[in-house]
Amino acid sequence: MTTTADDVREIALSLPDSSEKPAWGMPTFRVGGKIFAALGDDDASIGVKCPKEERAELIGAEPEKFFIREGHDDNYAWLRVRLAALEDTRELRSILVDSWRQAAPKRLAAAHPELGGA
Repeated sequence: MTTTADDVREIALSLPDSSEKPAWGMPTFRVGGKIFAALGDDDASIGVKCPKEERAELIGAEPEKFFIREGHDDNYAWLRVRLAALEDTRELRSILVDSWRQAAPKRLAAAHPELGGA
């Protein structure tokens, strides 16, 4: 089963204190005023927070799944994910939760240890 933009929206908005707000003509998902995910303009990919030092390893291991947009993501701690390459919504949820934890205020993340935020 291919994951979809609807799956992204459902999972992202299920995370504590998350909201959706358009930016750059695309839906973005925020926590504490910070973007943790953004749907691509074609609804086939998402951008998520990812430490710059981890991106090359992820892309190298699974280039069909992870990528960056050259000239756009180079200087930011973001990674792109092709929705069709994900195994299922559990994998999507894991990616979105990880991105949410990176953007969420520390107190909020700590208040939700079930999301790994302790």
